[in-house]
Amino acid sequence: MIMKKFSLSVWCGCLLLTSLFAPIRSGAEAPIRTFHETTNHSVATLRVQANQPSSFVIPRYITGKFSEHLHNNIYKGMDAQVLINPTLAPYPIWSGEMTPDGVTKFVIEDSAIDQQIKYGAAGSGWPESEIADLVTARKDALATFWTRVGPRDAVDTSPDTGPYVGRAQRVEVKAAGQGIAQWTYLPLHRIRKYEFEILLRSPNITNFTITLSPSGTNKTAAAHITSASPKWRRFKGFLELDASVPVEAACKLALTADAPGQFVVQRILLRPADHVNGADPDVVRLLKDSKLPLLRWPGGNFVSAYHWQDGVGPFEKRPTLPNYAWGSVEPNLFGTDEFIAFCRAVGCEPMICVNTGTGTPMEAANWIEYCNGPADSPMGALRAANGHPEPYNVKLWEVGNEMWGKWQVNWTTAAGYADRYLQFAQTMRMADPDIRLYACGAPVLWGKNWNDTLVSTVRSNMQTITDHPLIGGAVSRSADPLDVYRDFMGVPEVLENRWRNLEHDMQNAGISAPHLAVTELQLFAKLGDKPGSEPEKLNGSNLVGPGTQAEALYDVLLYHAAVRLSPFVELITHSATVNHGGGLRKHHEHVYANPCYYAQSAFAALAGSTILPVEVDCAAEKTPLVLPELRNAESKPTSYGALDAIASRTSDNVWLSLVNRGSCPLDVAVEVNGFSSSNSAEIRILSAEVPWASNSSLEPEKIKPVDSTATVQDGKLHVSLPPYTVARVSVAKK
Repeated sequence: MIMKKFSLSVWCGCLLLTSLFAPIRSGAEAPIRTFHETTNHSVATLRVQANQPSSFVIPRYITGKFSEHLHNNIYKGMDAQVLINPTLAPYPIWSGEMTPDGVTKFVIEDSAIDQQIKYGAAGSGWPESEIADLVTARKDALATFWTRVGPRDAVDTSPDTGPYVGRAQRVEVKAAGQGIAQWTYLPLHRIRKYEFEILLRSPNITNFTITLSPSGTNKTAAAHITSASPKWRRFKGFLELDASVPVEAACKLALTADAPGQFVVQRILLRPADHVNGADPDVVRLLKDSKLPLLRWPGGNFVSAYHWQDGVGPFEKRPTLPNYAWGSVEPNLFGTDEFIAFCRAVGCEPMICVNTGTGTPMEAANWIEYCNGPADSPMGALRAANGHPEPYNVKLWEVGNEMWGKWQVNWTTAAGYADRYLQFAQTMRMADPDIRLYACGAPVLWGKNWNDTLVSTVRSNMQTITDHPLIGGAVSRSADPLDVYRDFMGVPEVLENRWRNLEHDMQNAGISAPHLAVTELQLFAKLGDKPGSEPEKLNGSNLVGPGTQAEALYDVLLYHAAVRLSPFVELITHSATVNHGGGLRKHHEHVYANPCYYAQSAFAALAGSTILPVEVDCAAEKTPLVLPELRNAESKPTSYGALDAIASRTSDNVWLSLVNRGSCPLDVAVEVNGFSSSNSAEIRILSAEVPWASNSSLEPEKIKPVDSTATVQDGKLHVSLPPYTVARVSVAKK
């Protein structure tokens, strides 16, 4: 076997999740990874020095997640409420364009709005025969995604005003049994009982009926309101569907009057009765099972126009507003208290990003006091009045999101952000001196000027800088799909080097213990223009993306890079939780996992274990440079080993995290030196036939972990890794 030896090693460390965020590297420690290139693409050797433990452990927070008020990530995602536009508000449609100030432009052409309504209805269970009436209803001033029950000439609709703020819906009916309705899917696979909440008043109708009617059956569930009055009242109740209703049936929720007259309604909510403080129990369970350590919220681009006080207090007093980042509405049903409750249910720490776009330093400080202040402080008293007397003790606060991007509301320059950061940091620390702040860095592939300006301006006022390596760009459709994949497999090596350079830049600027937080992360390639005369090889079905197996490998490779750079990389919050980036998907209220969910869950088991040095012998791959953003950043191809690995140990076992990012099967000979091992190892493998393979609503477990065991003799074992595979190996102590 011909070998060419060179080192790709860095020093190791960890993030201690206490006040000790800055352990010091020791030059006497062995390199964490040493790579020897070979010419054999089918075999690899991994040597682990279990008797040379590092001074540091694998940080817990590098398998965190990010959530944002974007499309169906929060609402109809993490949130259990199933209806669209439940506050019957104006429903602006995103155009995909921004104003010069970074505010989204909303669609105003009726034809484009109609198309979006049809698209949304088709995915929400609406029968084709009712979609035309749905489109017409909006033009008659009925809230978007709501339709009439009864003829158009018998049900008049007009805008009105709610009891505190915002639009309400006035409905005038000429006969009993008329009103408004919406089709939706329900989690019937899990539960048949549903909780409704309606905010309503009527000058001349006392009794109303709420029905839930499944498609294809006559098994309607009904409940009644018997005491409506001219004053606003909130009504709650339950609807329970028959056990014979098919799991996949769409259902029509209707609110109808029991007599002619008029009524005004501002809120119609429908939740499964098993919701967890308003959250989807399947989402909570899956994130809890994954041992999620950290969740970042509420943005993302959304946060730069978000004012936290809109999202606290009684629901009926919270305003429904346009989502100025992504279009549609923000009903403010999921605010600070709901976020904290979600984190507590999952068992993870909260991380909050504050608004440095349209927000002020004092607004951010008040948010901190709301979360952390005692009940006798002004904002702590507000929290207590909202039912939460004990402080939340949120310690991780990010000062703005992507303020360098012109898609950000009130974006700014590097010098402008440095000025904002200093104002925010000073005021926020006055609210709670024990919080940890995260300054908004620019992506290291192109953002050195921004980062240099920020670092040199704020210096010791900065604890941690952030990065959002959302890398990819518009890829030519003539590119080989495997070349796109190969580029992404080399990106972690590029980022590792760039992050190491950033650490040195921060040290040179006088920051004694610099740190990095990667607060958004996912594959970010898209299809470019059609290639003209060249053959089209790349398409939507073979482009690797967040829902594919490639994302699972990519994420674990970046965890490996973070471990090798410890203690510099403090945390990673991967994009995202549900229906955004990679993580979980909810389709027709059924929740299933992307491959990256399983990879992140497996790696989370290594948190807190002591890092060990490894040597890897294997063949090398190179980046073809078909990703535009990688090609712009790196003039030459990057070489990387087909096998990447890290190792760690506890008092009871040795852990291995392995990635075969090559396109050939690998027989890996593992040698664990300096450890008295048992005669068996536990192996968990996540593999797919092609890197663009994914799970779907039809095949929700097409890609899932497979467990096996291997024989260990004198610390040696063999692990067979198919191509495009992530593996976790546990070798127990004898």
